[in-house]
Amino acid sequence: MAFLALEGLTRKFGTHLAVDGLSLGVEKGEFVALLGPSGCGKTTTLQMIAGFVEPTSGAIALDGRDLLAVKPAKRGLGIVFQSYALFPHMTVAENVAFGLEMQGVATAERTRRVAETLELVGLGTFAARYPRQMSGGQQQRVALARALVIRPQILLLDEPLSNLDAKLREEMQIELRQIQRSVGTTTILVTHDQGEAMALSDRIAVMNHGKVEQFAPPHEAYERPATPFVASFLGKTNLVGGTTVRPEKISFAASGLAGRVKTRIFQGNHWLYQVDTPSGLVTVIRQNSGETMPGEGETVHLAWGTT
Repeated sequence: MAFLALEGLTRKFGTHLAVDGLSLGVEKGEFVALLGPSGCGKTTTLQMIAGFVEPTSGAIALDGRDLLAVKPAKRGLGIVFQSYALFPHMTVAENVAFGLEMQGVATAERTRRVAETLELVGLGTFAARYPRQMSGGQQQRVALARALVIRPQILLLDEPLSNLDAKLREEMQIELRQIQRSVGTTTILVTHDQGEAMALSDRIAVMNHGKVEQFAPPHEAYERPATPFVASFLGKTNLVGGTTVRPEKISFAASGLAGRVKTRIFQGNHWLYQVDTPSGLVTVIRQNSGETMPGEGETVHLAWGTT
């Protein structure tokens, strides 16, 4: 049995079916992303694991025990919210120590673990600061430290990077993955950001209308999407002759599918094209290598491989 097993998990809100018979197994130490658009049921699933929402039906087992029979505060889970939910009147060290105090951990042990965890997230010299004196990225690290210091069996992350700007979010993705690998905590991330899910997770559960349409490693889900929804949600895609073709796999060639460039957009490290063809509008992404690229209105030929 998986370390965390969700079996037939269902949640209704009145007549609305938020989660529909979801079954999923997460292995110990694995990083899993619940990915999907707003309203797909990913946050409700996370809240049922945490104990904030009671399932209408189904089961949740953690390391072989019935998690639904355990009160939320006793489930041994670390949670990082989108808003960070830090206590503004407490210092960084006091925020991180809070969970340990609730567990009755002795002062000396508490001090040691707080210092150790702050070092882990790169905030060893920030213990005496207050949240208002810190940047968004630093506050995110405090929230992560507070969740990790209790040594949770599972770390639950609810859109933890969504309030950060694009550059800082990318940096924090790298840091978060490194921290998770170093501590080995089983982690479940809720996100609507495809790039974030693919960058961080060992496996992605792509959700739509309360169901998981594919549960697979990022590369597999991207290269071999199980459904049209997965293909369209995990980045740009083209349907040409009944085959899903990613835009970056298409190149300009001497022969192939003929077309005319409708749109050409420069995006720094790559060019984004839309090409009118007999098979419909085809999106093409070509890396900016410095070579001369076709202009709008030019006739081109498109080619791609099978992988």
